[in-house]
Formats: sequence, C-alpha cells, structure tokens
Amino acid sequence: MRCRESKVPTLSRKVLERNRRILTKDLLSKLASLINPTPLAPKWTSIELLDEAIAHVKQLQQRVEMLKRKKQQLEDSKSTSFAVTDLESTVEVCLACRSNEKFILTRVIDVLEEEAAPVVAVSYSREDDKINYIIYSQAVYSRIGIDSSKMHERLKRLTAS
Repeated sequence: MRCRESKVPTLSRKVLERNRRILTKDLLSKLASLINPTPLAPKWTSIELLDEAIAHVKQLQQRVEMLKRKKQQLEDSKSTSFAVTDLESTVEVCLACRSNEKFILTRVIDVLEEEAAPVVAVSYSREDDKINYIIYSQAVYSRIGIDSSKMHERLKRLTAS
C-alpha cells in the first residue's frame, strides 16, 4: 500500500511539470511572434529568444526617448518645425505647425513624393492652435532607399519660407 501512495504524488508531479513545460513553450512562442512577426522568423533557443527580447525592449526604450525629445522640441518651437527620421526604406517626418498655416501639409507631401517617397500613412494631433503631424513615407524602390539628407534640406527651405 505504501508503494501506491508514493506513486500518486509522482504522477501528479509529472502532470504538473508537463503542464508547466507546455505553458512555458506557449509563452515563448508568443514572445517570438512579438519580437519577429514575420512567418520566416528564425528558430531560436529559449536563451537566444530571451536575449532578443531584451535587445528589442532596449531598442523600443531608446525609440521612446528619442520620440519624447522630438515631441519636446516640436512643442518648444514657436513656428513650423519638423524632424526627419530615416528608418531604412521608410522615412518618418514629424511636422509641427500653427493651425493658421494653410497648405503646409500638402507642400510637405509634395516634397516627399518628388523625392520618390510616397506617403503611406499620416496621423495628426491638435493642441490649442498647434497641429502635429506624423507622416510615414516608403521608398518606391526599397533597394535604392531614400536620400533623407536631400529631403531634409528641401523641407528646411520649405518651412523657412
């Protein structure tokens, strides 16, 4: 009878351990899909996956800090200002202007499209008499990319006038 009593806890421990492994595998799979959502994502070991997750979180923290600085710069400025961020084959333009400045958005979009970077998305927020736009453009040919320095100069001339 003692043998039977000792096997019951062993079986429940085995079941608990199996359930723990299944849960861990499921959670690591979800983490992998968050880090690299492409279907051709590389197969990582658990340790490699956790290292990638740490690197990804640090990168996101740096991006948040950079965007906070940009936001502060845009809020501090009195007239139209902008910031261009080159993200490989895409460009992000943050534009802040007064609500009475008409047609500035269309002129910025014209510049982007002339530089072979058609706009794929635009978002905006309004605060008092100021409008903040975030414009995302993607290169027509991703292998060629976008000359963000030329675009930056053209936008600088546009906002200075």
